[in-house]
Amino acid sequence: MDNGTIALMIPVLALLIPIIAIWTQHQRKLEEIRASTLTESANQIGAQAAARAQALEERVRVLEAIVTDKSYDVASQIEALRGEAIEHRRN
Repeated sequence: MDNGTIALMIPVLALLIPIIAIWTQHQRKLEEIRASTLTESANQIGAQAAARAQALEERVRVLEAIVTDKSYDVASQIEALRGEAIEHRRN
């Protein structure tokens, strides 16, 4: 390389260093934003799953109470519902 090329490369390199530093900082900030967004999404999904699990647990408790209640006649209730369904179809 001749002296003219080296003299031209020095200021170009001097300008490239801060440009690369700025670009690197920008990329890091973008990754932080992406990570934050993913974390928020995961938290929302987790909260929704917890709410669904809670609702299902409550339903299971009710069903367990119905099934284990000795005074509750499941068969007669089913027959009553069938009768209502047949009545409803006729109308």
